[in-house]
Amino acid sequence: MVAIRYEDIVKVPKALLHDHLDGGLRPATVVELAAEVGHELPTTDPEALGRWFVEAADSGSLERYLETFAHTVAVMQTASALTRVARECALDLAADGVVYAEVRFAPEQHLEQDLTLDQVVEAVLAGFAEGSELAARAGTPIRVGTLLTAMRHAARSQEIAELAVRHRDTGVVGFDIAGAEAGFPPTRHLDAFEYLQRENFHFTIHAGEAFGLPSIWQAIQWCGADRLGHGVRIVDDITVGGDRPQLGRLAAYVRDKRIPLELCPSSNVQTGAAPSIGEHPIGLLRDLRFRVTVNTDNRLMSGTSMSREMALLVDAFGYGWKELQWFTINAMKSAFIPFDERLRIIDDVIKPAYAKLLS
Repeated sequence: MVAIRYEDIVKVPKALLHDHLDGGLRPATVVELAAEVGHELPTTDPEALGRWFVEAADSGSLERYLETFAHTVAVMQTASALTRVARECALDLAADGVVYAEVRFAPEQHLEQDLTLDQVVEAVLAGFAEGSELAARAGTPIRVGTLLTAMRHAARSQEIAELAVRHRDTGVVGFDIAGAEAGFPPTRHLDAFEYLQRENFHFTIHAGEAFGLPSIWQAIQWCGADRLGHGVRIVDDITVGGDRPQLGRLAAYVRDKRIPLELCPSSNVQTGAAPSIGEHPIGLLRDLRFRVTVNTDNRLMSGTSMSREMALLVDAFGYGWKELQWFTINAMKSAFIPFDERLRIIDDVIKPAYAKLLS
């Protein structure tokens, strides 16, 4: 088999379901925006700052990893800053060959300069629209859907859920809760999830990253999550040994129901959810045919991109174009946009591109 080159991975169409807006800023943008608002950074050299984010996040602790966001959130408090960050996000993803992306952010974290929740969302949506238009002109079209996130340690999930539904026809495609899992179970936000279900709206839940099977069970069976944000700890319900791995009741349910797992390999290693890329459960979960998707999580903190995540998997597991296409179609099937849109991207964009490589 011909070795897959990184530059070729960049060129193939990719789909991304789990990417945080405040975790993907360009280091140079952080420096410029911080100077405008007087926010102190560890360094004002963009290259050194980029390294600092990766090193600070590379702690093996989800809580320490989350602390790095203090700097990015601090420079995202005005409409113009939010629009710029969203525009650059769309452009950066498109340049990396991403044809569909769902990017999430927590509106409640961007209110320090007296913006309303609606103004925050409108500013981000405007940025994604601008970035998508510029990307299309550059010959790298991208469709960006927005997920609104509520912080699981706060008490605004119902308000954010209503905000998401209010903007469902202008670019918001789903809802999420995020933040430290331990001590903040998803069932605390049950009213919000029940409201979203009544509104026929999509949502995913960060679960099974730093916390284990109870978090996944609650997200699915109590809250009704369409997808699992990370979900990597589902491997704790799989016994390896003997002729073939044995799935516990929860793991079997997740696989049988085709519940998508938004796996983020580099991020999972950084937060201690996996010991290394080569030992990441994604290999086992793919072999067992779970609905596995590959994602970036936080491109700045992990110093990564969709192409890099795929290249790491190619190196670690020997994957070829067939496997990369499988991951990509899994993600596209699991997207929160209408079925006909998903099908069009799969049939008209993804499959033709990979067919040339697989022939």
